[in-house]
Amino acid sequence: MFNIGDKIVYPMHGAGIIEAIEEKEVLGFKRKYYVMSLSVGEMKVMIPMEKAESIGLRQVIEEDKLPDVYNIIKGNGTNVSAQHNWSRRYMVNMEKIKSGDIFEVAEVYRALKAREQEKGLSTGEKKMLENVKKILVSELVLVEDLDAEEISQHLESSFK
Repeated sequence: MFNIGDKIVYPMHGAGIIEAIEEKEVLGFKRKYYVMSLSVGEMKVMIPMEKAESIGLRQVIEEDKLPDVYNIIKGNGTNVSAQHNWSRRYMVNMEKIKSGDIFEVAEVYRALKAREQEKGLSTGEKKMLENVKKILVSELVLVEDLDAEEISQHLESSFK
């Protein structure tokens, strides 16, 4: 159970702060929802409280885990998914993103950035790279207390 003011991650969407807990009637059913404001962009989302666990809502990482995230991004090992054809690679990467685990999301970012530099990306992988970067930035903004542009530059310089 989360509270107003908690910094949480909504897999596939990014991180934000719970602004309110509201009860709404939808299709004849009254449900309580977390109202979350995403940290990057102007978007607000309503998440049914009873589905929070099943969709993978979690607290943002602790600041002491930041070096682990950046070490993954800096890593020079090849990703297992890099050995597959593009459709299999896309599916493997999508599963990692859906997990909501920042370390897996960082692995996808690293793998896509490496592939972009080596061979280029398909249109779908370019969109995935943009999305995964947005997801990473949204969480890191809340942990590092920097703005999105600073985090984005830090990600880029960490990869090089």
